[in-house]
Amino acid sequence: MAKFVVAVDGPAGSGKSSVSKAVASRLGFSYLDTGAGYRAFALHAMRNPELSVEQAIDGFDYEISLDPNLQFARLAGSDITDAIRSHEVAARVSEYARLPQVRKLQLDDARKRIEGAEADGIVVEGRDITTAVAPDAQVRVLLTASEAVRLSRRAKDMTEDVGNLVNRDRSDSQVVDFLTPAAGVALLDTTELDFEQSVDALIGLIREGGHVGR
Repeated sequence: MAKFVVAVDGPAGSGKSSVSKAVASRLGFSYLDTGAGYRAFALHAMRNPELSVEQAIDGFDYEISLDPNLQFARLAGSDITDAIRSHEVAARVSEYARLPQVRKLQLDDARKRIEGAEADGIVVEGRDITTAVAPDAQVRVLLTASEAVRLSRRAKDMTEDVGNLVNRDRSDSQVVDFLTPAAGVALLDTTELDFEQSVDALIGLIREGGHVGR
């Protein structure tokens, strides 16, 4: 495992991806967006509807950058960085994320990538990161915001239909509780914070956790 792990959970639209990536860049850490793995699998399954889930898992050839300043995702060597952010994938990803075998695939994948990270530390973000993926992380944070703020943020960046965001939260919440911090997990509510304030707040929690950073 990397020398220092920062685990960040949170619902869609909370800002966890952009904030986590900025924090990783500022601290010189690696960065892992675990949600990209679920989206990539959904895209893979959508492109190969004839395959069973088990067959899709066996043929899942996925690659993702851990460099916060040079992000990309590839499927069988082909770039899917933009494709996994499409409305079509966003509308289907929860369908696959609910499946136990897909969750195990992503859990194992995330742990391997954390262990193989070359930087002094890594910021890992997604769902159930603090409880399942990296429960022993030195810093564990639930980054959230009010539903109204999250919907507003998604509407501004146009990455996802706001109606789908609500439906995805409701669907995913039946599998994992990403709105209530587990024991030992710090709560960071960004409802009243702008982007830079959110970045500073997360870095503050990391420093409190024992790593000063740069």
